Amino acid sequence: MTDKPPMQEKKAEIDFSETKNWLRTARTITEALPYMRRYAGKTFVIKYGGHAMGDEKVADTFARDIVLLKQVGVNPIVVHGGGPQIGQMLERLKIKSEFVQGLRVTDAETVEIVEMVLSGSINKELVNAINKAGGTAIGLSGKDGNLVQATKLRRTHKDPGSNIEKILDLGFVGEPDKINPHILAALEHSGMIPVIAPIGVGPQGETYNINADTVAGAIAGAVGASRLLMLTDVSGVLDKQKNLIPELTVSDIKRLQGDGTISGGMIPKLETCVHAVERGVDAAVILNGRIPHAMLLEIFTERGIGTLVRRG
Repeated sequence: MTDKPPMQEKKAEIDFSETKNWLRTARTITEALPYMRRYAGKTFVIKYGGHAMGDEKVADTFARDIVLLKQVGVNPIVVHGGGPQIGQMLERLKIKSEFVQGLRVTDAETVEIVEMVLSGSINKELVNAINKAGGTAIGLSGKDGNLVQATKLRRTHKDPGSNIEKILDLGFVGEPDKINPHILAALEHSGMIPVIAPIGVGPQGETYNINADTVAGAIAGAVGASRLLMLTDVSGVLDKQKNLIPELTVSDIKRLQGDGTISGGMIPKLETCVHAVERGVDAAVILNGRIPHAMLLEIFTERGIGTLVRRG
């Protein structure tokens, strides 16, 4: 008989703790409600990076979050990368690959592998994850319905010996020339979630490998997206003390690039963000896709967790 009161007291403590957790969850939902209303009916283009896709649990969480966005009235369009997965397949097939200015040189043999990995295994795994989470996703590449019409990417570099600018031939590496938004509008009206592999089609039907960031930015501009979300493996833009910069304007980016705060691989990502907002996208965000529910924290909370870019 002496043991009964302590057991009852312990049970009451557990129930109280569970109630606190439920209250915290309810409070979070109510705080998110104004943002759900604000973004209902808006289109979000989400670039899901190859590095952020490496963890199966993170991928499943991402898929559930995409379905949740659709359920609360947001129209998500997913553009995925796959650089690490392409590299693994090329290595397995013993096909040599090199990078110039951060871009993979893509010959005729390599572009077949790139298309196979991006439009095949990666695209279908992501489509399956979203469908399993309760959504209705459909996989596309830029070839489908001429969604992404591309031209050959032209880059130049200075020869260190002669200091003469030379044109780099990166093979079948392209850049978006035209985006066909009507296909995406039709899918939206059908309640489907487009999942797009960054493969483009050239004027003569040739296949082009395109940087996924660039494709996502071009699509965001073409559909008049409210947000471009760039999910990657970094937290966003950091200042010189390694603290996250929560918001930047286009002029801020130019200034910080000039003083060396912004450098390396962050430069092309921010260039994509700038191009998107200059084409009419309300804002672009760079955030860490490895953080569970990163998109929801960014979209449905006051502070967000990434670096937001506006025209300013």
